[in-house]
Amino acid sequence: MGMRTFETTSWTVVLAAKDEQTAVSRSALHDLCETYWPPLYSYIRHKGYSVENAQDLTQEFFTNLLAKNYLKDVEPAKGRFRSFLFASVNHFLANERAKERTLKRGGGHTHLSLDYSEAEQRYACGPSHALSPTALFDAEWARTTLETALRQLEAEYAKAGKAHVFDGLKSFLAGTRADLSYEDLAHRLDMSEGAAKVAVHRLRKRYGALLRNAIGNTVERPDDVDEELRYLAKVAGS
Repeated sequence: MGMRTFETTSWTVVLAAKDEQTAVSRSALHDLCETYWPPLYSYIRHKGYSVENAQDLTQEFFTNLLAKNYLKDVEPAKGRFRSFLFASVNHFLANERAKERTLKRGGGHTHLSLDYSEAEQRYACGPSHALSPTALFDAEWARTTLETALRQLEAEYAKAGKAHVFDGLKSFLAGTRADLSYEDLAHRLDMSEGAAKVAVHRLRKRYGALLRNAIGNTVERPDDVDEELRYLAKVAGS
């Protein structure tokens, strides 16, 4: 999505209604939370909490975030959803340490459907021990954003009846493969070598557009998209 076509997206909808939440803004915030809770789960785990406590805290944090007006203190200059989540969870954890814990939290409020088994596996298999909690949060944010765009791309190819094409092309997203030439790819997909090169180019271009859109959903201003993309590339490549 180019700068000139930047439209109102999830985070801008939420910020626009931060003083008086609407059904649309609540839905947008819920969608963002559903997508971006795994980085916070990893962050909480790496802060030293057990699996059970991290699960409880993650659910409680997002339950409160969806139920209460946590947005009232968000400043436009800090209008990235990533920054907002990070600051909010640190404030939440500081408050939690001053309170008694209970086994059941958030009764009567909307909960997110959280796949803790997958999140814990991600945490256990990721670079958690080599990174600080803050660096781990950013790494998981980058990973989640990349995966969101990839899932959307896969869904588009499947909807067009080209799931097999996506399966053949997806490994070229990061660059040319040393173990698979365009000639081999063309043979696999039953197309000419030139057509295979065009298909890879289109795949990368569409993935880039979907990635820009995923980032655009988490920032307030179009000018922030390129900056976030540069930071994502830096974090993902480190």
